[in-house]
Amino acid sequence: MWETKLADGFSVSALGLGCSSMSYGYGSGQRDDEESTRVIHRSLDLGVNLFDTADVYGPFTNEELLGRALEHHGHEANIATKCGLIAQPDGRFVRDGRPEHLRRACEASLRRLRTDTIDLYQLHRVDPAVPLAETWGALGELVTEGKVRALGISHATCEELDQIHAIFPITTVQYELSVWAPQSKRDILPWCRRNGVGFLAFAPIGRGFLTGKVSHERLHTGDSRVRDPRFRAEAMRSNGVILDGLREVAARHDGATASQVAIAWVLAQGPGVVPIPGTRHLRWLEENVAAAKLRLTDADLSRLESLPATVGEMCWDSVRAEYPSRTDIREATGVRESAGPGDERAGGA
Repeated sequence: MWETKLADGFSVSALGLGCSSMSYGYGSGQRDDEESTRVIHRSLDLGVNLFDTADVYGPFTNEELLGRALEHHGHEANIATKCGLIAQPDGRFVRDGRPEHLRRACEASLRRLRTDTIDLYQLHRVDPAVPLAETWGALGELVTEGKVRALGISHATCEELDQIHAIFPITTVQYELSVWAPQSKRDILPWCRRNGVGFLAFAPIGRGFLTGKVSHERLHTGDSRVRDPRFRAEAMRSNGVILDGLREVAARHDGATASQVAIAWVLAQGPGVVPIPGTRHLRWLEENVAAAKLRLTDADLSRLESLPATVGEMCWDSVRAEYPSRTDIREATGVRESAGPGDERAGGA
């Protein structure tokens, strides 16, 4: 598999592996650490060298799994983890961008990942209660100390990206990007191109919807997708037209599947865009990786661009959407507020 340059001095495989679903987000009964370890090792065999996790996935168990699996393969892998969220007993998260928390979180992640250096350390969410200069400055110190190679961020606005990029260079921005979630193409992806910053695309196969193998009836209460508006029964029926479009394009390429077309669409968004599909199964891993060989034609891309907008929109940052300025609330009350339903609790981002 070819490599993609994310930023100066930092290149990774064209596809990465999202590891969250191995430990988190789809119900504890779905965990199989032995199978997940085989998936991680097989990824390396297939040329995948970017593995994305976070301390809140589990919490902590996903980093521990990845640390065990890659303990003797560290020279082959780029480990990307995240900080800045703290899991609560009720399943919600609070944001914590204080320098002292980030430093403690980094030390703990290093232990769980069984490594001396985290290749890509990402701020999971901006904490409005802490000045960006303090949060990002603390992360920059971790790079200068050699504990972290490069920094990334998830779900920041373009204005925030401008601020933090001026403090210490950003290597990657992570957002959802897929045929049924193309919103990042409007502003975030152009920002990355202008600034020479890589883009990590999570959920490129629509949290499984774009495989055509997920039905509303099979979702159970422990599955985080039940809180995603796109997975409501009526929405899934309406969104079937998007899946039909993927299948139509797949039929033009011998043996291709809808999910491979979905991944190929993300790859076609330009250099520096790396899809990180997640899976717990060897079969789907190999299918996903094979998508790197699929070349969509201009006609294919035109057809996919003509698909209707998705019914239902997942808000991965509902705290920001519902409360555009919570800093005053937190300063007045001293409370670090939880994310609302449909925000970080939904899993995998």
